[in-house]
Amino acid sequence: MFVLLAIMIALELFAGDDNHRAIVPLVDSTVIAVPLGGNSWVTHSLPDGSEEVTDDGLKGWNNSQAVFSTFVKLRATGTLNVSAVVRVPQGQSKIRCSINSVPAEATVSGTEWKEYFLGSWRMKDTGYVRIDMNGISRSGPLFAEISELRISGSAAGRNTVFVKNNEGNYFYWGRRGPSVHLNFDSSGVGNDAEWFYSEITVPAGNDVTGSYFMANGFKEGYFGIQVNSSSERRVLFSVWSPYRTDDPASVPDDKKILLIKKGKDVHTGEFGNEGSGGQSYLAYPWKSDATYQFLLHAEPLKDEHTFFTAYFFAPEQKRWMLIASFSRPATRTYLTRLHSFLENFEPNTGWITRQALYGNQWIRNARGEWKPLSAVTFTADATAQKGYRLDYEGGSTGTNFFLRNCGFFNQQTIFRTIFSRTVTNPPPSIDFMTLE
Repeated sequence: MFVLLAIMIALELFAGDDNHRAIVPLVDSTVIAVPLGGNSWVTHSLPDGSEEVTDDGLKGWNNSQAVFSTFVKLRATGTLNVSAVVRVPQGQSKIRCSINSVPAEATVSGTEWKEYFLGSWRMKDTGYVRIDMNGISRSGPLFAEISELRISGSAAGRNTVFVKNNEGNYFYWGRRGPSVHLNFDSSGVGNDAEWFYSEITVPAGNDVTGSYFMANGFKEGYFGIQVNSSSERRVLFSVWSPYRTDDPASVPDDKKILLIKKGKDVHTGEFGNEGSGGQSYLAYPWKSDATYQFLLHAEPLKDEHTFFTAYFFAPEQKRWMLIASFSRPATRTYLTRLHSFLENFEPNTGWITRQALYGNQWIRNARGEWKPLSAVTFTADATAQKGYRLDYEGGSTGTNFFLRNCGFFNQQTIFRTIFSRTVTNPPPSIDFMTLE
């Protein structure tokens, strides 16, 4: 039986012309299938480009100026062989594959899926490698559709890093990239944190669309700034309902988050899909290289409700602005589980690096005493923990902490590493009587 299987595979491998073969199962463990759905991005396109990466691979590729890129992390040096599983709906196309600016070309055709050998490259270093594809010429409406790349050679191995499959919707999560967190050590500041103050600075070039720089996170919600598009940025504050569901319409009335008040031009409503609750946001054109301040208040009430209120201070406005105040039922608490995080919520930008500085964190207890938060534990989400994406980093730099993710850089921080910052600033000077 094994001899027959080997003969059948050999016949299929040599079927067709010199640079393609029919699709065969990957019985050779030295050949690795890299699905485009979770590991590729359109990294260059015209504004009206129709090409896109779907769960099934590259679709709509008709733009000769488009570049799509696949990223894998190699653990060894040596030869890297690259093939692509391709079909061409109509006509014949010539496509180019490049690694480290070294190109190779292939002619592709046929409406059936075929594997085309694209080329071999000598990899002198380990780490992330970017495999670029672009079109040279075509006689049909599309260059091609591509479902996966297949890599082999001494540089490829079982420990090559990429998103292996779409179980658990990880094509989506993998293309978003890993989320990273700073978990503040508040063990020495008491259990009555009434106010939480912090600052964020996003260095120039790191304000990438899809970024959420979350400043003041707590057990019941989160508060920070986002880049929602090329023309819109937001200050976002949300509070989860105590009723666990991803459908806000299913939350019982006695478990709904209620709006108490909101600031001028602030939009409020409900959110779902990642839990449910009350959401508020202010469209505000915050800028990179500027430092923004965040202030969060918790007021536990005797009727088992807690009011959570968020204020935002922008240097352009020179004043504290109310974002919103929400009442959370079945809750009587001060601020706990204080944290910050950095995430990308736009899968199409998951190949671009973004980072921020998180600094000057303080809590003010119910007795009016300010206490600094000067130590954190670094963690990351399941995408990082599964080893699908290893482009994540966090730590301290002088008086600030920092977080960095996406972009396929090769530095990474060990989970649960503890970092501390130098405290040099005095406590915040805030006139609480003037807050809305």
